[in-house]
Amino acid sequence: MHGENNAAWPSSAGSWPSGSSGSSSAGWTASATAAAASPSPTVPYASDSPNSHLWNENSPIVPEAIRNTTGATILGPQNLPIDLQNADFLAPPTTDGGSEIPSLKWPFSLSAMRLQTGGWVRVENKISAANFRLDAGAIRELHWHSIGEWSYVISGYTQITAVDGLGRNYVGTAGPGDLWYFPAGVGHSLQATNQTADGSEFMLIFDNGQLSPEMTFLVNWTAHTPKEAIARNFGTSLAAFDNIPSHELYILPADPPTTNTAPEDPFGQMPNPLVWPLSQIEATPLAGGNIKIVDSTTFKASTTIAAAVVEVVPGGMSVALSSLHAIFQWHPNSDEWDFFLEGCARMTAYVGDANARTFDFQPGDVGYVPSNWGHYIENIGNTTMKYLEIFKAGQFEDISLTQWLAMTPPSVVQSVLGISPATIAAFNGTKQYVVGPPPQPV
Repeated sequence: MHGENNAAWPSSAGSWPSGSSGSSSAGWTASATAAAASPSPTVPYASDSPNSHLWNENSPIVPEAIRNTTGATILGPQNLPIDLQNADFLAPPTTDGGSEIPSLKWPFSLSAMRLQTGGWVRVENKISAANFRLDAGAIRELHWHSIGEWSYVISGYTQITAVDGLGRNYVGTAGPGDLWYFPAGVGHSLQATNQTADGSEFMLIFDNGQLSPEMTFLVNWTAHTPKEAIARNFGTSLAAFDNIPSHELYILPADPPTTNTAPEDPFGQMPNPLVWPLSQIEATPLAGGNIKIVDSTTFKASTTIAAAVVEVVPGGMSVALSSLHAIFQWHPNSDEWDFFLEGCARMTAYVGDANARTFDFQPGDVGYVPSNWGHYIENIGNTTMKYLEIFKAGQFEDISLTQWLAMTPPSVVQSVLGISPATIAAFNGTKQYVVGPPPQPV
C-alpha cells in the first residue's frame, strides 16, 4: 500500500456542483464544518481470519483437506499419521500462497540410518547435519574435515580430543546442552564416557551442505598407503603395523575414558577451548520464553557457526494465543537450520511476492529457512517448545520486523500499513526474540 490516494468522493459536508465530473477543484464548495475526507484503501484490507492450527497428531479425527468453506474430503487412501502431524500441509492457512516455496521440513526419522557396533548415525544435508549415538566407551574414529564441525549434546557425555597444526592438543568433555567445535583441518576424536549408562547422543553440524561424514578417516588413509611408507613415516618396523584395519572403523567399541586430562604437550594447549559449557550459562528471559545465543563473540573457537537455543512457553488454551519466537524476522547473513528438541511448532515462511507457506514440526524434525526469507515460529502445543537455530556464520544476526518498524519514521509506517500513530508508538524498539500472547480485553 502506498497511501498516496487521499482523494475521496465528497460526503454530506460538501458536494460537487451539478454537471461537474469532480476532476478539478473548481466549483467545489465546502461547508464551514467540512472535515478532511478519510482516505480510501488502495487495495482491499487483509483478512482477519485467524487461520488457526486445525488439529495435531493426537486429535481423534480423520483429517480432511478442508478449511472454512474451501476444499473437500479425501476419497482415496490417506497416510493418517502424516496427515495428523501436518495439518498445515493438508489444510493450509488462507494466507499461504504461491508455488515458489519447497518443503522446508525434514523428519530425521526418514534419514538413512547407518548402524555400527557401538552406535549409529543418520544425516541431513541442507546444512549437513549428522545425528550420532555412541554407547558408553564407544569411539568415533580419529578423523578430520576440510570444514568446521560444531556439535550440540542431546544426552549423555562425550569426551573430545584434538591436535592442531602447531602440535597443540586439547581434551575436554561436553555434557547435555553443551557444545564443541573443531576448526577445519584439526584432527580429532569423540568418545562417549560412562557418566551415564547409555553413553551419549549429539548433533553434529558442518558448515557446508555437501560434506559427507565418511571422509578423511585415519584408518582409511593408512589402509590405502603401503605399509613400508607408513613404517618410514613413524620410524618403526613394518611388523609394528601388522594389525592395522583394512578399512575405516567409523564407530568402534572401547573402554570408557578414565581421565579428562590432555597428554603432556611441549607445544602447549590450543588457545581457545573447544568445549563450550552452554548448559551452565543463564538464558535471557523474555515475555514468551527464553533464548541463549552463542557465536564467535562468546565461543571464540566457533568461527564459522553461530547458534541459538530457544524455548517458547505455551500461550494458553487457545492456539491463537500461543507464544511466538521472533515475531517476524529474517537473517541477512546466513540460512537458518532448525532442529526441534521438545514440543510442537508451526512456522510460516515468506519469500517475496505472494509466496508464503506454513509447516508443522514435532521433536526430531528439521526445519530450514534460506537467508533473507521472512518467518516466524509458534508454539502450538501445551508444553514448552525447544529447538536449535544454527547459522553458517561467525556471528548471530537477525532483523526484527517490529524493531524495523519501530525505528522507521511513523508517517511512513502509517501510510504503508494503515495503522494508527498510537499503535506505532507502542511498538517495542528493543529486539525481543520471543514474545508472549497478546493482551486480552478486560
